[in-house]
Amino acid sequence: MQNASELKTQLQSVNRKSYPAYKSLKGSYQFDRYILSVDHVQGDPFASPSHISIHVSRKDAGFPDTYCKNPLTRTTLADYLTRQFERQVNQYTFRAKGSGKSGLISVSHCGQEVLARSACEITDKDIIARFFIGFPANGRTINATELEKILFDFLPVCVQKAFFYRNVNKKELEQAIFLAEDQQAIRCQLKEQHLVAFVADHSVLPRESGISSRPLKDSVPFISPGSLCVTMDLPHKGQIRGMGIPQGITLIVGGGYHGKSTLLNALELGVYNHIAGDGREYVITDASALKLRSEDGRFIKDVDISLFINDLPNKKDTRCFSTADASGSTSQAAGIIEGMEAGSKVFLLDEDTSATNFMVRDTFMQEVISREKEPITPFLERAQDLYKNAGISTILVAGSSGAFFHIADTIIQMDCYHPVDIADKVRNLCGKYPLNPVKAPAFTMPISHRIIQKNAPAVRSHGRGAGKPERIKIKVHGKDGFSLGRQDVDLRYIEQIVDSEQTAALGLLLKYALEHLADGQRTLPEIVEYLQKQIQSKGLASLADGSYLPCGYAVPRIQEIYSCFNRYRR
Repeated sequence: MQNASELKTQLQSVNRKSYPAYKSLKGSYQFDRYILSVDHVQGDPFASPSHISIHVSRKDAGFPDTYCKNPLTRTTLADYLTRQFERQVNQYTFRAKGSGKSGLISVSHCGQEVLARSACEITDKDIIARFFIGFPANGRTINATELEKILFDFLPVCVQKAFFYRNVNKKELEQAIFLAEDQQAIRCQLKEQHLVAFVADHSVLPRESGISSRPLKDSVPFISPGSLCVTMDLPHKGQIRGMGIPQGITLIVGGGYHGKSTLLNALELGVYNHIAGDGREYVITDASALKLRSEDGRFIKDVDISLFINDLPNKKDTRCFSTADASGSTSQAAGIIEGMEAGSKVFLLDEDTSATNFMVRDTFMQEVISREKEPITPFLERAQDLYKNAGISTILVAGSSGAFFHIADTIIQMDCYHPVDIADKVRNLCGKYPLNPVKAPAFTMPISHRIIQKNAPAVRSHGRGAGKPERIKIKVHGKDGFSLGRQDVDLRYIEQIVDSEQTAALGLLLKYALEHLADGQRTLPEIVEYLQKQIQSKGLASLADGSYLPCGYAVPRIQEIYSCFNRYRR
């Protein structure tokens, strides 16, 4: 540990030298009431910026212990501090001048959801903030005077205003903590009241646009239909009323543009807590809920899809099914089985993004193509089995097929963004439009003993280290996926990934699993369980490559970990 004055001396000694001389700054320095660590120095001013971290002791920071009493409040506090820190550094980024990324100061940008991020971590003793700085240079010549401005003028102001309790908006922070505790209370009461989701009255569900997750101004507020109205008792807000979606099979119907998919989208993101002002603060869904859709061309490995697909003409065994290029129906069948393996108790589906032949077969088609000639058991014939035998509820948006009315326990019509309970009305009509009696094959729980084995490592063919395995590198492609070595992992259709930092963390987890856990013996559930325990006990840092964890990661749910690993073409 060195002190801040020694850092100044080092800056003066490397000024106007070639850019690699910045490497000598790596280390930790004691500033007034915090420690600054230079964890990684970029190779040149045009490369990815340098990794910096700040350590503030919780005692000095002064935040109440009640804000750090459990993982929920710690995550909420860390999220609040990250937002405050970003607000501060945005005033100073690029105020120091130079070439390339010189003068950049950046931290994770938080969206509407509250996520556990590497940008800010709260331990038993410290608050750790991680971020990036572009070390200034003129061309590739060090400009240490500009870096001194960042480290000694700009950064201390940002740290003092963001990470010390006396300088933050105490009421605003208290409300953020209270909101998180209220949201958690609703999650607990979902199980007590045998519900899978809750949408509070006056919630704002529509979003600003397709590329913005902020609430739409002047939109129609959500008001629960009386027959589905429930009350939640919250520790801070008191009683709130809203629509409770019961366990079982729920159908959401209505004309086009009346709000069906808007409601489903709010429910699929209700697995996360949202910030105040989002409009969906009190839209809470069972934390294990999984959005499913068809994915033409996806990879499937050793999945027991016999629950939905059997007796293929080519005699291929569907109890341990693999393909490099799945059809829409096969991919959706595999997605359901993989979701069951991940522990999901609620499936969310939209007819628009589902394979038609997987969802339903109408009466005319059943007459033309006999049961013996159709290997697919449609979802219509399995939804009730999933609930009765596996305890898995379904929330389905339907706009074209009326067959699902016959199996639905709850039916909600969206009428100009107003929900209406039409279950009684529909049941009176079902007798007029009966379904053909069809006996689906017996329900049997799928069995999985899937093993993850890494591909044979690529070997360096020339240069230094020829003949040795290549180091696996990760390149993140936004929310849509990442490259691991020479292989792409496509996550475009995992719709509950809300941040590219979750994708980055999935890449980190998969890389760790391949390098340390894929021994040909551990099953996929065993590997995921091990990773979950590591994250919960030691954080993402325990799975990072080097001696430090950089900014830029957000902890994904177990459902997204399974989804990612299942799409790795092992």
